Parts: sequence; structure tokens; C-alpha cells
Amino acid sequence: MNVGVERAFVGLAVAVLVGSLLAVGAAPGGASPGAATSRGLAFDPGVPDEYAFDPQTRDGVATVDGREFDSLQAAVEAADPADTVVLRGRFDERVVVDTPNVTLRSAPGTMAVVDGGGEGDTLTLNGESVTVRRVWVRNSGFDASGNDAGVWVNGTGARIVDSRVTEVTFGIWVDGVDGVLVRNNTVVGREEVTPLSYRGNGIQLWKTEASRVVGNRITDVRDGVYYSWAHGVVARNNTMWDLRYGVHYMYSDDCRLVDNLAFDNDVGYALMVSKRLELAGNVAVNNTGTSGHGILVKDIDDTVIRNNSLVANDRGIYVYNSLNNTIAGNLALENRVGVQLTAGSVDERVHGNSFVHNDRAVLAVTSQQVAWNASERGNYWSGARVADLDRDGVSEVRHRPAGLVEHLVHERPQAAVFAESPAFDAIRLAGSAFPVVDSPGVVDHHPLAEPPHEDWRRYYVRDRRD
Repeated sequence: MNVGVERAFVGLAVAVLVGSLLAVGAAPGGASPGAATSRGLAFDPGVPDEYAFDPQTRDGVATVDGREFDSLQAAVEAADPADTVVLRGRFDERVVVDTPNVTLRSAPGTMAVVDGGGEGDTLTLNGESVTVRRVWVRNSGFDASGNDAGVWVNGTGARIVDSRVTEVTFGIWVDGVDGVLVRNNTVVGREEVTPLSYRGNGIQLWKTEASRVVGNRITDVRDGVYYSWAHGVVARNNTMWDLRYGVHYMYSDDCRLVDNLAFDNDVGYALMVSKRLELAGNVAVNNTGTSGHGILVKDIDDTVIRNNSLVANDRGIYVYNSLNNTIAGNLALENRVGVQLTAGSVDERVHGNSFVHNDRAVLAVTSQQVAWNASERGNYWSGARVADLDRDGVSEVRHRPAGLVEHLVHERPQAAVFAESPAFDAIRLAGSAFPVVDSPGVVDHHPLAEPPHEDWRRYYVRDRRD
């Protein structure tokens, strides 16, 4: 048979199938897509369900240069640059440190408490290069509109390390100063304050450059780490849970987010109105709130999202009105939607990813066809038809993860009942084999025969075969 005639015949057959299924799909009844499933996943975040800290009741004593003070404020005012103020016990006062290059640290084997009494900022660092080490800062004011914080940082080069910040509105606020280090702290807000929008953020980065946020644990606040006009900031190895957004970028360029964990939030990592970000090696698990994204990419350009694991979220990655980004080497596992594209987000480079056991691998709300593959290698799609004839790891059969069937189910949810029917299988097969039936959506011309991520089974209670 002539190739042109054959393709025309296939196109006509597909049209008849779609038309008949549309008619039936428009009828009431049938199962709704995205119904809850028991996924059998196993995940240990390595943090407690709730933090419980022993109260400190001993009266506070601060020592500086051999002198003892029962007021921490008096001690820091007596300190000279390069002095260390050693803290023991509990200080019920709000403290302001104006002297540069002063260190506040607890005595060995203890964690002294600075309690703000529920008013304003508990500890304010105005001097440059002030260090706070192994200090428990708690009980700031309750005014979110007034930005009440546990630690307010006004001094360049401040270091807040190995400390605890609890019962606060905002945890640590970096206010327009550069080169700040926030490392290995536990930040716990006020769980009783609801809704989440009434809380402050765990670590607030405002107009700061070259600061670092490393190894912190953040929960019970609004957003874990919030960026506003921050640039060149590196956030690494932080754990964030029970929040609105684990990380939230706004108007912040040239930042790196590496090896972080966000779970049980509304959104794991929210990227908005920023450029030249790098997200690498992060994990987002069970982010299923109102938005429900592992990674939200909104108005983001020239950004690299690589080697992240997106597991059991409503949507692994949601891309909205974003251009010229690279999405490569990521694992999208057991999400309701692996990746969703919308609002003209068609100029993305997507390759080397593993899409495994998602309810729907891709949802593309677009009027054009988008190719997802590098020049010779695309992505792995569990359940795809693979024909690797030359055994180079790449299938000779293209794959349509978001084609005519997926578009139809999105437009007519009633048709989901036919998603695994022989008729829809025929449409998928035609879409993979015959360009004549191409429709708006995503096509991978070089799908991978095996997943690049060999360890994806580690997320399951029991071993599971693809």
C-alpha cells in the first residue's frame, strides 16, 4: 500500500475512534481520574514528628572578659570587638548587639535561652560579623505584619550556627546585609497559629547577596526559606516540612538550591519571577496541599532543574509561563502528574529524566507539539512501548506521553474510563507510529529503553518491578 494512503487511512480511523469515544465520554457517570491510590511508598525523612525541648529554668549568667552579668544586654554592652560572651541559664529579655565581631555562645554542654516575652524581636544583631553559636532564641512577638522575629540580622557577615529558634513568628530575618551564614539551626514556629498565611517565614532573605543557608531544619512556619530580591545565595542540605512552601523565590536571581529535602508541604520548592536559578539533587515528597507541586516553576527563565527526585506529589513539576529552562536527569515517581506545562511554557529542554509509575506522566496544556529530548537521547517512560533494535539504550519508536488521548481526557474527564481501553491503545499506537495523527502535546523522539535512575525502588516498602 502507498505510504500516503496508509497514513490517510490511519488518520481517518483515529478520527472515527475519537469521535465515537467523545460521544460516549460526554455521557454522565464513570470513574474520575486521579482517584486516590495506595502507593505503598516508604520514606524516612530523618526528623521527629514533633520537637519537644526541655525548658531552661536556671537564672541566666553571662560572662565576658572575666566579669559576670545577670543581664545579657548588659554583658554585650560591656563586650569589646572580638570578645566572646558565654551564656548559662535563661535570660528573659530582648537583646540588641551593636558591637561588631562579638560572639555569643552557650557554655559547653548547655544551651542557654534568650526569651523575648512575646514582644517584638528577641535578638537583634546590628554589629558586623556577630556570631551566635549554640543559643536557644525563643518567644518573639506575634505581629506578622510588623515582622516580629526570633533573630533580626542588620549586620553584614553575621553567623547564626548550631542554634535553636522556636515559638516565633519569623525565625531568622536577614535584612539587606550580605555574607550571612545560617547553619545547622532548628527553626520551629507556632503550630497553633492558623491558617499558615498568618505565620511568618522560617528564614527570610531580603536584599542579601552571597549568603549561605546550610543544614537547617524548619517547620511550623509559613514558608521555610523565603527569598525576596536576594542574589547569589546558596541553600544546601536543609529539611523543611509542614509548611506552605518549603522554599520560595521571588525576584531573586543567580541562586543555587542543592541537596535539600521538602516533604508534607503544599509546595516543595516554589520558584517565581526569577532567573538563572540552579536546583540540583533536591528531594520533594508528598507535597499535596492546595497547590500540590514538588517544584513550582512560575515566570522563571534560564534556569537549570537537574537530578532532583519528585515522589508522590500531586504534580512533580508544574511549569507556568516559563522559557528557556533545562529539566534534566530528574526522577518523577508516583506523582499524580509527573510534569505539567501551561501558559506557553514550550521552550524547555527536557531529557534524561525518569518518569516512573505516575498516574499521568505529562499534562501539556498547549496548542502546539513540543519535543522533549536532546539531539540523540530523550527520557525514560515506564509503560512505553520500546524497540531498542541496535541496543544503544534508545528506542527506535517515538513516545507520546501527552498526545491525543491525554488531551482528550483533560478536556473530557468522563473519557478517563476508556483510558486503558483497546480503542485508546490504538490511538496511542497510531500517535507513536504515524506523524499524520500528530496533535498538540509532548513527543519524545528518542525515549530511553531503561531508566537512568537505577535506585528508584528504594522509595517502596517492598521491591517492585517496573
